[in-house]
Amino acid sequence: MKERLRDVDANLLLSLHALLEERNLTHAGERMTMSQSAMSSALTRLRRHFDDELMIRSGRGFELSPLAERLRPAVAEAVEAAEALLGTQREFDAAAGTRRFGVSMSEYAMTVLAEPLIRLLAERAPGCSVALDTLDAHGVPLDTQLLRRDLIIGPLGYDFPGQTQPIFTDHLVCIVARGNPRLSGGPLTLADLAAMPHAVAQFSAAGDHKRPLEIELERQGLADRTVLVQVTSLLTLPFAVGGTEMCAFVPSRLARRCLAVLDLVIAETPLAEVRIVEAAHWQAGREKDSGVAWLRRLLYDVALAVEDE
Repeated sequence: MKERLRDVDANLLLSLHALLEERNLTHAGERMTMSQSAMSSALTRLRRHFDDELMIRSGRGFELSPLAERLRPAVAEAVEAAEALLGTQREFDAAAGTRRFGVSMSEYAMTVLAEPLIRLLAERAPGCSVALDTLDAHGVPLDTQLLRRDLIIGPLGYDFPGQTQPIFTDHLVCIVARGNPRLSGGPLTLADLAAMPHAVAQFSAAGDHKRPLEIELERQGLADRTVLVQVTSLLTLPFAVGGTEMCAFVPSRLARRCLAVLDLVIAETPLAEVRIVEAAHWQAGREKDSGVAWLRRLLYDVALAVEDE
């Protein structure tokens, strides 16, 4: 394997690295600032050199061949060694840069961070831009998503791969429709929560991990609460609750935005406060990327403004 790598042109080695990490011609081309046709040509040359398909079409994407899987760590090591030897990691110049950052966020984090992040990016790096999309919690594996994005911002505590930096905190509140009959006696009781139907959002990326709310509900003997509605998006929970006798637990910032529009109220409960943390996650290989390091510092400043709200 090492002998094969020694014979690969240096430019092709970088293309190979991008292809093995991205598993996508378009994404690899963007990473290398090459057109899709140029990246396709590079893949053809690499296939000829290794006498192997390397990337095998699977549905709408590609899978790595067995040889490509074996090559992947050696290629990453070779590129990292070359960068360290040649000093190719230059300091990111925000004022003059034209980089397009790729960031995936949980839908909730998007509602909190997107506006201040875009505004601050325009102020400090006017030539740069950001491609924002929502975290795919139901399909593409998280480690694969990390390969394709500079940062992923999602909840802390679910063993996300890569490095981690907390961004902002919040706490969960219980929302119900205004006029819910169980509010007539004041705050909701444990008996109320046990009897009421609940709406919940399923976060499949959590795997077997119990979420903080579930831990608190179990502690209070409410593990078997009645779940009447289950949705795939946290943002839809307030809409599911509006006009019904259900309750749901959502982050306080989200609740405040929906109360007036959906005629909801925040109900007091005997549960202990459940805090949540949204954090930035990135691939270990991007640790020395000065642009990503700058973006993390920018997010820190964004977080300070958010926490002061």
